[in-house]
Amino acid sequence: MPHDETMREKLILAGIGEIERRGIQNFSLRQVATACGVSCAAPYKHFTDKNDLILSIILYINQQWYAKQSVIIAPYAGDPRRQLIEVSMAYVQFLLDNPHFRSIIMLRDDSMSELARRTKSQLSACTARLVAEYCAKVSMPPDVRRRKTYAVRSFIYGAALMLDNGELPDTPEVMEGIRYTITREFDLG
Repeated sequence: MPHDETMREKLILAGIGEIERRGIQNFSLRQVATACGVSCAAPYKHFTDKNDLILSIILYINQQWYAKQSVIIAPYAGDPRRQLIEVSMAYVQFLLDNPHFRSIIMLRDDSMSELARRTKSQLSACTARLVAEYCAKVSMPPDVRRRKTYAVRSFIYGAALMLDNGELPDTPEVMEGIRYTITREFDLG
């Protein structure tokens, strides 16, 4: 990896850490530069401004997730229900493996650019698409599809948070219970 790409990724990862520690309102390129041990001007070689770095952080997280989910759903082509179950379980694990990403994924801030907000919402596009495909395949009406989408997404985020904070033990039995609950949601009309 060339030096510029390495520094860009270091700045992105430092940016994630700064947002996690200080929040988006107190986020600055100067703090990111300090965290990386580079001059205050160094981030501007890679990002035009703070909003460009925030967008790059969101794109970085999306890229990490897209790489995982494409591998997960490929073996189950043509079976949106199975794809949905597997991608949901993988997303719980992704959130557990990357707790520092949650501060960005869960971020809601009106000062973010419209492009950053749209880009952030794409993280759940695959799950929403799989829910829609499955519901269409089994002729579920749109109101049921909306409820299913809400229920599964809520369960994913809730399970990841409960596992991360120790409220649920991270055991095979608990993970199987999570899988069962997600699976059951799509067995109900």
